[in-house]
Amino acid sequence: MKNYEGANIRNVAVVGHSHSGKTSLVSAMLFTAGSTQRLGRVDEGNTVTDYDDEEISRQMTIGTALGVIEWNKCKINVLDTPGFSMFVHEAEMVMPAVDAALVVVDAVSGVQVVTEKIWGFADKFAMPRAIVCTRMDRERADYDRVMDSLTGTFGRTVVPVQLPIGSEKSFTGVIDLVKMKAYTYEMGGNGKAKVGDIPANMADQAKEAHEKLVELVAEGDDKLMEEFFETGTIGEQHIIEGLHNAIREDKIFPVLFASGLGNIGTDEVLDFIADYMPTAVERGEVKGSATTNNGQPATRKISDSDPLSVYVFKTVSDPFAGRISFFKVYSGVLKNDANVQNFTRNTSERFAHLSTMQGKTAIPVNELHAGDIGAVAKLKETLTGDSLGDKANSIYFPQVQFPEPAITFAIEPKSRADEDKLGNGVHKLMEEDAMLRFFRDAQTKEFLIAGTGQQHIEVVVSKLKKRYNTEVNLKAPKVPYRETIRGKADVQGRHKKQSGGHGQYGDCKIKMEPLPRGGNFEFVNDIFGGAIPKNYIPAVEKGILEAAQRGYLAGFPVVDFRVVLYDGSYHDVDSNELSFKTAGRIAFKKAMEQAKPTLLEPVMNVEITIPDEFAGAIMGDLNSRRGRIQGMDNKGGNTIVKAEVPMSEMLTYGTELTAMTQGRGSFNMEMHHYDIVPAQQQEKIIAAAKAARGEEVEEEE
Repeated sequence: MKNYEGANIRNVAVVGHSHSGKTSLVSAMLFTAGSTQRLGRVDEGNTVTDYDDEEISRQMTIGTALGVIEWNKCKINVLDTPGFSMFVHEAEMVMPAVDAALVVVDAVSGVQVVTEKIWGFADKFAMPRAIVCTRMDRERADYDRVMDSLTGTFGRTVVPVQLPIGSEKSFTGVIDLVKMKAYTYEMGGNGKAKVGDIPANMADQAKEAHEKLVELVAEGDDKLMEEFFETGTIGEQHIIEGLHNAIREDKIFPVLFASGLGNIGTDEVLDFIADYMPTAVERGEVKGSATTNNGQPATRKISDSDPLSVYVFKTVSDPFAGRISFFKVYSGVLKNDANVQNFTRNTSERFAHLSTMQGKTAIPVNELHAGDIGAVAKLKETLTGDSLGDKANSIYFPQVQFPEPAITFAIEPKSRADEDKLGNGVHKLMEEDAMLRFFRDAQTKEFLIAGTGQQHIEVVVSKLKKRYNTEVNLKAPKVPYRETIRGKADVQGRHKKQSGGHGQYGDCKIKMEPLPRGGNFEFVNDIFGGAIPKNYIPAVEKGILEAAQRGYLAGFPVVDFRVVLYDGSYHDVDSNELSFKTAGRIAFKKAMEQAKPTLLEPVMNVEITIPDEFAGAIMGDLNSRRGRIQGMDNKGGNTIVKAEVPMSEMLTYGTELTAMTQGRGSFNMEMHHYDIVPAQQQEKIIAAAKAARGEEVEEEE
């Protein structure tokens, strides 16, 4: 593959709701351009961009993949992104690397919940975008209905630049509303159109749509508006230039029509990308988060003449090739075998064997110019979000910020061999998955794995088995309950034991009182006159802490209390540290009996996004989970509910939310505070804990 400069590079993310036809469209574009020898099909598992075993078996995109197309003297880097809600963060992750988005919408289903979410991502990055209505050959595909869905959701600036010729099985081509020509195809052919006149029965519709497009293009440009008023229209070349500028400035969102499986309209989509979508160098300056000597943020022009700067937007952990880093060259020219400074980690990296990726196939290149996208294997320390470049000209590009994972499972290796491999395998997967977390709960001692939803975690478990030969079991995590007190106590803890020779003697008097939530533990030494020698006082505190860690009601740690050690006694011969530690434990247990012990449960901050139609059902469900609604908001046809809900009520919420909202709802949650468990629930938790301890005792015996 030859080298391309930024003016001839187009970087496009193909985004949209799951099963809207993104991968089929990308496959058809690659085939039409001659980048592949056959038209790949998702259901046959032979597409270029869905190559992972999990993607093939589930027939869905799970991770972003790159396809490269040479078309009309341009290099088009196409990033095929996931559309399933649990993996849609991948689409946001690639936004800094592309210069435009191709939003794919199913011509039958119209705008769906993930379409709106991704549109929000594009708004955040001020991303120029075009819409491709795919699957126009499906039963019930309808031009008017899908356009109503688009304009109703995204507004009047969504405007067709094509009209479909026919629909469902009779979909045979498109009318270009700029050139006013008809392009017809053979179903499942090579994707190359026959150009002809507009069918007579569509002439009036095409003329009306052309005039609407011309008027909208002219609106944003004074010169074009003047030409429009003088002549009643705009010349074709001026429409092309005006439309290109309007797309780049987010003033117009054009709509095209195609069929990926039938390979209809894909050459026109490629022409549109090459002719109308922003070039890599049109992005202008890219602002970094570091500052220059004059205190201003460092910037880079998308130019070969600026110092080298590179941003890593994705990492793939391949069991054979190792870590593969996908990057965007923002400025300068990156040459093969270049030594580049990683500013994020303050290390040096060697970019050996530069390549561009065609799915999983690496195509070697000698250099990559500003604006291009490439890949390199086996960088030592570089990970997703890192900024690299010329050592003398540092810049830090802002990293994409993601919400915390929504769901957590306890994860257990099936065997000792699996236990040895688990940590390494999970950490390799975490390198490529920004939404995966793996940690150990200090209280329950369980290893926990967190992600965006149950299917996300199931995919991780499957990858662990297939890639790293590691088998695990998943189960709901234990709720990290805690215990505390609501009253005060004044007790004596005395330990006396005589068994020949030296005995054991420790005696302490303590007062216990509650602390505010989050106070944890305070120990106050109020001993006067040497009632207990100074060297034994830490032993009393240690005994109390050890007993508090074991719990009193149900075996959960006791928190938020203060102990004042105010008196005691000792024996010159029989007292020692162990005796006073035991006395501390005895005193703690006696104090808990008096101090009105109670259970605490973790309460989560939960944010749920659902289509408006499900709001009532979700509110009722949250109330049944002892949730407290904190607020509601409406945004783009969705209701956002904020609530505080006990963790114990949310362990299986991901699956249940999917069922309640037909897969259209999403949520995230994070720990907020601990609160007292209602009495009825306390009894059940204490009984279950005692039963579990009884089983453990029986097993030990």
